[in-house]
Amino acid sequence: MTKIDRRAMIAASGAALLLPTALRAQTRAEPFSWERLVAQAQRLARAPYKETPAHPGAAKVDYDALHAARFRDDRTLWGDLPGDTGVRFFPLSNSAPQPVQIAIVEKGQATPLRYDPAMFDAPAGNAVAALGPNAGFAGFRIMNAKRDGDWLSFLGASYFRAPSPQKQFGLSARAIAINTSLGKEEFPRFTHFWLERTGNSSVTIYALLDGLSIAGAYRFVSRLGADGVQQDVTAALFPRKPIEELGLMPMTSMFWYDQANRTQGTDWRPEIHDSDLLSIASADGTAHARPLVNPSAPLVSAFAERDPKGFGLLQRDRDFDHYQDDGVYYDRRPSLWAASTKALGQGEVRLYAFPTDSEYTDNVAAYWTPAAKVTPGRRIDASYRLDWSAANAPASKGLAIVENIWRGRGGEDGSDRLVIDFAGVAEGSKPNIWSDIKGGTMLKTAGYPVLGKPGLYRTVLDLRRNGAGSADIRLQLRAGNRVFSEYVHYPIGV
Repeated sequence: MTKIDRRAMIAASGAALLLPTALRAQTRAEPFSWERLVAQAQRLARAPYKETPAHPGAAKVDYDALHAARFRDDRTLWGDLPGDTGVRFFPLSNSAPQPVQIAIVEKGQATPLRYDPAMFDAPAGNAVAALGPNAGFAGFRIMNAKRDGDWLSFLGASYFRAPSPQKQFGLSARAIAINTSLGKEEFPRFTHFWLERTGNSSVTIYALLDGLSIAGAYRFVSRLGADGVQQDVTAALFPRKPIEELGLMPMTSMFWYDQANRTQGTDWRPEIHDSDLLSIASADGTAHARPLVNPSAPLVSAFAERDPKGFGLLQRDRDFDHYQDDGVYYDRRPSLWAASTKALGQGEVRLYAFPTDSEYTDNVAAYWTPAAKVTPGRRIDASYRLDWSAANAPASKGLAIVENIWRGRGGEDGSDRLVIDFAGVAEGSKPNIWSDIKGGTMLKTAGYPVLGKPGLYRTVLDLRRNGAGSADIRLQLRAGNRVFSEYVHYPIGV
């Protein structure tokens, strides 16, 4: 997974763009439908891949140039209509230099939009203004009714993102991930978008994906509700080449450090991360919880599943005092839950992370990898829902959930101590601690209710790793055949 320059993306989100409703390309409308888009993607996959060249002036559009170029609010697409569907457009930049084509869909007809420098108010000499006419767009964002924030944006490769109900952005989703954990990642990109206004708070986005190994058609039925953003996604994918690792429903986030990894941080804030937990809902009702870590080397964690109910990257810790960030508010970052609407079959939920030493690099990815081989000519269909306002524990209804984790020294013998607090344990319950370790020896386990904290149950594990290597710990609260908590997976020494 490549390092994403978050600073540039944040700047682009505030860049000044807009498109008048009447600003359309001097071409005639053409018939458009989902079936036509799928057929177009299939034809594209049969032809050799041709990469879209970068605009020669985009390299000069840096963070400062993006920030200085301001949009003209009165010319927002659909800005004269009520609701949350006003669309503004991103200019090309050094982080998104390849233009995309955008069209409006109305009554089954698609009309292309034309880029024009007049959509910006930019200072003289600004690199955005110097892009010239017909430079093309980098992406777009959809504004809320008050025009004080956007609730969905597509920018760069196949990335897109939505904020939390508190209007704070964080992690991103992607259309597809290819060979992410193998050190030879590809980045297919959306080359064309079609936008259809489907209600006062809903927009359907169609997109054509193209890349070295695959082409595809996507449909995102997107809506803003009182609880946040939901998207129903349909995809038809056509591989050009065999793909060793295909990632469906992928999501990308940032984890620098938390209270259990504080030694890796040099910032004054106690914790810095967009997400802190991978959650998986298995078909048999098991709720897996894999807290995130910032590894010293690239790390892959794979969870074999058959027809899982869903998975997601969560920002479970919502306590401002744990972050003390009054600028970008990590306690308000969105969680993202992906749930397939069709049986997925056999495969793995994979979690990939690489080291980071700052908050500006997305270093975590989670995705579904089917067990079936990906071969050219064999169509792949996907249908799933993305919930950007995911509950604190979408996989763990009725179960105690991980609330806090601490790490330290277990004793003078060089052992490690792992402390995990579970919230939601019923008063009077007497769960047993089931634990397992790979790469070490479990020396001691203990558990008890925390006085003065109703429902909080603390587990303490002392363990010794094999030499200087890493160890994987599994933990769950049980009593006989009854399961009390999430099934926790935690790595130490990675």
